[in-house]
Amino acid sequence: VGAGMMGAAAARHLSVQTDGVALIGPAEPADRKAHKGVFSSHYDEARITRGFDGDPVWAELAQRSIRRYAEIEAKSGIRFFTEAGCLFTGNGKGLAGDYVSRALSSADRLGLGVETLGHDVVSDRFPMFSLPADHSGYFEPRHAGHVNPRALVKAQCAIAEAQGTRLVRETAAQIRDTARGVNVITREGATYTADKVIVAAGGFTNMAELLPSPVDMAATGRTIVFFELDEARQSRFGTMPSTIVLAETEDDIVYILPPVRYPDGKVYLKIGGESEKGRLETLAQAVDWFHSDGTPAEVEFLKKKALSLMPELDGCSVTSGSCVASITRSGYPYIGYTQSSNIAVLTGGNFVAAKSSDEIGRLGGQLLLNGQLTEDEFAAEMAPVFI
Repeated sequence: VGAGMMGAAAARHLSVQTDGVALIGPAEPADRKAHKGVFSSHYDEARITRGFDGDPVWAELAQRSIRRYAEIEAKSGIRFFTEAGCLFTGNGKGLAGDYVSRALSSADRLGLGVETLGHDVVSDRFPMFSLPADHSGYFEPRHAGHVNPRALVKAQCAIAEAQGTRLVRETAAQIRDTARGVNVITREGATYTADKVIVAAGGFTNMAELLPSPVDMAATGRTIVFFELDEARQSRFGTMPSTIVLAETEDDIVYILPPVRYPDGKVYLKIGGESEKGRLETLAQAVDWFHSDGTPAEVEFLKKKALSLMPELDGCSVTSGSCVASITRSGYPYIGYTQSSNIAVLTGGNFVAAKSSDEIGRLGGQLLLNGQLTEDEFAAEMAPVFI
């Protein structure tokens, strides 16, 4: 239940090993502003992918997924990965320093080939940036860059369907474990019955009667800002890598996506941050947030930050949007059974899971097939916490 990045991946992996798989979830709405139902976090054209990570679990999840990108593209005929490289930059103080030291340790273990660059080298190699004088860089040139989440989900669904998965474009409203199986009742009025169900509903997991009890997870609204690039700026920023600008505190971290063409035909450079903490508790609140263009104060912060780092963006047309991050108590995805032995949960991207969604989905599939995860599958780290 949930045909987003994790759910579609779970269906693909499950349908390799068993028949009788169904994937239930609505398609992307044609009109975001008019849509009154659930949304998904993959309605976008670019998300950063990289193995360089300060947390060894997330680093491993990313690497396992990245290794399968080429296979998914080949089997589906859908391209979603752009190897633009990924640059981390910071001054090595506070949180930034701690993150880099841990990430370098994981990079060595995983053989990522990360290059350490002094400030002058960063400036020469990536002239689109105007970084503070105390910033150095860490560049992952291979198997890093960005994925198109819309295309990745489309690819996962296409392969899953080719392997026998039934794709049901409806919205689950209620799930009940009964003596005759697990019933999934949709907003459209249909009832589907399964032996087992895994709920991969992202930020909407707690906003319907899907689980026996809620998971301890916050759905938080996040603002994103888009700079529309003319042809001259497209050329200037064309060799830009995906970039994460670290800071001494989490609230000052920003991520930047290089120029990407969106469905409206225009090319945008996107920037976002991690400072917003507001919780979305109900479906109505979440729908209102997705209808919005984000928080005005955060838009101004991100615009100012972008112009300080990339002065040549001055004069660009600027728009903004909204997305949702699902933050778990553990900081890892929740992959495990609920109080029902037939209803499992697969959720909690923690704002970094797009790149790792294939492996996270695979683990969800393994949970249903085997009844539990193993130590190699991060059983302890992925254990759900319920309220």
